[in-house]
Amino acid sequence: MNENQRHAGVLMHISTLHGEYSCGGFGQECYDFVDFLAKSGFTVWQTLPFCMPDEHHSPYSSYSAFSLNYLFISLEALKEDGLLTESELKEAKQIVPYTCEFKRLDEERFALLEKAASRVQDKTPIYSFLQSHPYIESFCLFMAKKQENQNQPWTQWSRENFDQKVYETWAFTQYTFLKQWNKVRDYAHQKGISVIGDVPIYLAYDSAEVWSHPEWFDLDENKKQKTAAGCPPDYFSEEGQFWGNPIYRWDEMKKDGFRFWRDRMAFMFELFDGVRLDHFRGFSSYWSISATAKTAKEGKWKKGPGRAFVRTMKEVAEGRLIIAEDLGEATPDVKELLDYSGFPGMRVFQFGFEGESNSSHLPHQYISNTVAYTGTHDNDTLLGYIFGANDGARQRLLAYIGEEGKTWEQACRTVVRQLYASVADRVIFPIQDLLCFGNDTRMNTPGLAAGNWGFRITKEQLFSLDTSHFYKLSDLYGRLPCEKHRVFDTRFPR
Repeated sequence: MNENQRHAGVLMHISTLHGEYSCGGFGQECYDFVDFLAKSGFTVWQTLPFCMPDEHHSPYSSYSAFSLNYLFISLEALKEDGLLTESELKEAKQIVPYTCEFKRLDEERFALLEKAASRVQDKTPIYSFLQSHPYIESFCLFMAKKQENQNQPWTQWSRENFDQKVYETWAFTQYTFLKQWNKVRDYAHQKGISVIGDVPIYLAYDSAEVWSHPEWFDLDENKKQKTAAGCPPDYFSEEGQFWGNPIYRWDEMKKDGFRFWRDRMAFMFELFDGVRLDHFRGFSSYWSISATAKTAKEGKWKKGPGRAFVRTMKEVAEGRLIIAEDLGEATPDVKELLDYSGFPGMRVFQFGFEGESNSSHLPHQYISNTVAYTGTHDNDTLLGYIFGANDGARQRLLAYIGEEGKTWEQACRTVVRQLYASVADRVIFPIQDLLCFGNDTRMNTPGLAAGNWGFRITKEQLFSLDTSHFYKLSDLYGRLPCEKHRVFDTRFPR
């Protein structure tokens, strides 16, 4: 981060970027977005997890915490490296630019990358990469064996052999991903942009880590789940949420100093300048549901790893930013652990109108050591929220920002300005809220497995945003790097 403690940033996942190949990636679209951030006075780019998503394309349920999503690999860069042909690129061109073409990607992209991998003449750098990243090597082996077993979960595998070509393709994708991402991140740093990643708390049962280290998870003698993760009834779901992920055996993990989590966070800091630690309250106490339960309501709270875990995370971070996703019920134990950590928590503007009048999510209640959002990937867009809110919540919101009788699009713009003006050290805006987009551009609806994660912007939409407007807001409210402040610039409209 730059020396100034106040920052503004944008939440934009890689898949959401514009591009020509069915999904945003590390091509020119990334560099265009970094240029947009720099011209707009933003100093932070926040992404969603980079790991390989599950069959529903959720990056919060992955085949490995150390995996990298090959859909982000720039095909044009592969062509420049002589690994793909012009005709192959032409065949991969997208049909629809507004959403990720997941069905097509699932059917075609790995096979195309397999062609590229087969044309690599010197594989020495790839194997050196695997030696220095043993968890990724394990993931590649897991995926090769999974394909050999008709993509069945590892508990149903009957074959131990695997296709060496498939294994080498997975290795190629992971190596190439990191090679391309490092170039993007270096460019972001040149432009004064720091990148914040996201660390999901749980892993999928069908993952390389559960397969290779079942002792870390709450499984029975047959390696079947005894318990599953989730959360009790809350803002997002009256029935609670049954996530289904296996729960960690924190007692076992503590014995080796949380080695898995040390390694995981070290890898995250190889990718990012800071991270958001998902579901922070789960490190204080977590919702444990019997694997055979019918609903999440049947769960119960259990004590998490607490202070010992937090100390470990701080040791790995070495002063780099960790954001604690402390959303949900603010119980005393969670608040105590957050205070102990010193990590900034989160505030979400939309939550300020869904309960008590003194909600900590209202800007006048913010503290400086927090990260304020108009919404997250799990929220409706700001415009969608205003449109869909009950009359009472909507009227309180409009009264709060002083925009009664104005258009809802204008209300969105005023909310953005209020967050800029707030005392929060960092404010982050989903790209949809800068564009004043409605709920048809929502990224995720918690509790629904299908129909999420596909939203994309077009190049025209990104370039339609007025960079000077956001730059002036950062200037006025002290969110530019120190040497760039021009708070008294008379060109700012009075």
